[in-house]
Amino acid sequence: MSITPALAAAVPVHHHTLDVQGVRLFYREAGPANAPTVLLLHGFGASSYMFRNLIPVLAQRYHVLAPDLPGFGQTEVAAGTRFDYTFDRLTSVIDAFTAAKGVDRYALYVFDYGAPVGWRLAVQHPDKITAIVSQNGNAYEVGLSEGWADARTAWAHPTAENREALRHFNTPEMIRWQYEEGVKDPSLIAPETYQLASAAIARIGEAPQIDLLANYGENVKQYPQLHAYFRQYQPPLLAIWGEHDPFFVPAGAEAFKGDLPEAQVQFLDTGHFAIETHGDAIAKAMLEFLDRNLTR
Repeated sequence: MSITPALAAAVPVHHHTLDVQGVRLFYREAGPANAPTVLLLHGFGASSYMFRNLIPVLAQRYHVLAPDLPGFGQTEVAAGTRFDYTFDRLTSVIDAFTAAKGVDRYALYVFDYGAPVGWRLAVQHPDKITAIVSQNGNAYEVGLSEGWADARTAWAHPTAENREALRHFNTPEMIRWQYEEGVKDPSLIAPETYQLASAAIARIGEAPQIDLLANYGENVKQYPQLHAYFRQYQPPLLAIWGEHDPFFVPAGAEAFKGDLPEAQVQFLDTGHFAIETHGDAIAKAMLEFLDRNLTR
């Protein structure tokens, strides 16, 4: 199957906001409302903008929703609203968002921070999940590289000093590095990607990002619940992975097969933000996977 820009451009993408739990949630939506839904969840250093090319391709056959998580992109927490930046709280907002949209079954695409949000949704609502695509969305401790050393220290000893050590992850230089590390030809990375991520942090503030990174250890603690969900429900899963990811190593992708023997694992010769360099390959694999596993 060939995916051409002209074909993708034929499907309009709508940009909306929805007020939910004190959050003005920005989201992108495309595709027929009566088609199976695919929920795209972005990660750190990104927003739903990362799906700008994927959405129109998927929307040829599927109903696609891609929200900006609180603390990212165009989503705004209402002034005066107390908001704890934890993965439990992010999940609550996205769960309420799907309910408000009247979506009671959906496939997941999870990436980076989007993974622990998606994993919580799956554990809480196993009957809602029709299929899962994990693009460098970790689910096993074996998938965590040495790049998590500072974060692990903060999880074990959440002192002010250890939290402060996490601040460097938010610098424009570090965010750009995360986009380019492991990429053979960095000229393929559009500069707007890391520039927009840095601009959002500057606008929203660094505190939410530090809070989430400090809270990430709770995701690791919940892995056993997730693995039990995998073993019991056996959701169709495609793990498509930038194999040179400096944070989530290939062993984390291979680990899915331990709980999901039918899982499909595919590696791409690129880094963490694989969709930026191998978007066509991801779209092709994803459509083939969804077409095999979803029914209208």
